[in-house]
Amino acid sequence: MSSSKCNAIHPQRVPVDPLRDEDELTVIQQEVIECRRCPRLVEWREGVAQNPPLRFRGETYWARPVPSLGDVQARLFIIGLAPAAHGGNRTGRVFTGDRSGDWLFRALYKGGFANQPHSLHIGDGLELRDAYISATCHCAPPQNKLLPSEIANCREYMLRELRAMPQLRILLGLGKIGFDAAFDATRAIGLTALKSRPKFGHGAEVALNDNLTLLGTYHPSQQNTFTGKLIEPMFDAVFTRARELLAHSL
Repeated sequence: MSSSKCNAIHPQRVPVDPLRDEDELTVIQQEVIECRRCPRLVEWREGVAQNPPLRFRGETYWARPVPSLGDVQARLFIIGLAPAAHGGNRTGRVFTGDRSGDWLFRALYKGGFANQPHSLHIGDGLELRDAYISATCHCAPPQNKLLPSEIANCREYMLRELRAMPQLRILLGLGKIGFDAAFDATRAIGLTALKSRPKFGHGAEVALNDNLTLLGTYHPSQQNTFTGKLIEPMFDAVFTRARELLAHSL
């Protein structure tokens, strides 16, 4: 498409990155894609698609809620914040098309959770292995900041995902919001007897029950990676720890 043309938004129903099996998770993701519960987020995600920065001028944006991605038999469940306006909101795949995703997929590859160290676009051959990526909210928010009501509106999808994946052994929260969202979800569906949120920190590790562990890491956002708050060995170590825990899980 020529850069002189207006940016487009995908039509109502389009193919999405497939999960490995047709099951309840596939149903959930189709509902995610069609969601319009949050007017502010609908307006924002569609608005940025119509007026993108010059480097993306002429591209067709996804401009809808971005579905979860991964292995439906995964034991590692990763919870991010939300798609980036010109990342997942553009490409239609979670953590794809932005610097945070570059860090995440590189670490997943090194940890043996992905078949390649990058995620460029839907159809690039990426396959997650024993890992599944979800989000606190599936729509890109203005300034990457969600309202409490928007987190609440999207929470149902994660609750349903967790119920549909009884084989999970590790939840990994990317940043405090992802960490807290993961804990709140497990408490809501009775997967932990803990009453208070555990303290977030990089490398945080909490036994939610005998078979489920919550891990925390700083989010691989540019705010953290450009300042050196999060460096590659620190991030890789979290996935190494996940591998160790999975090696000893039931």
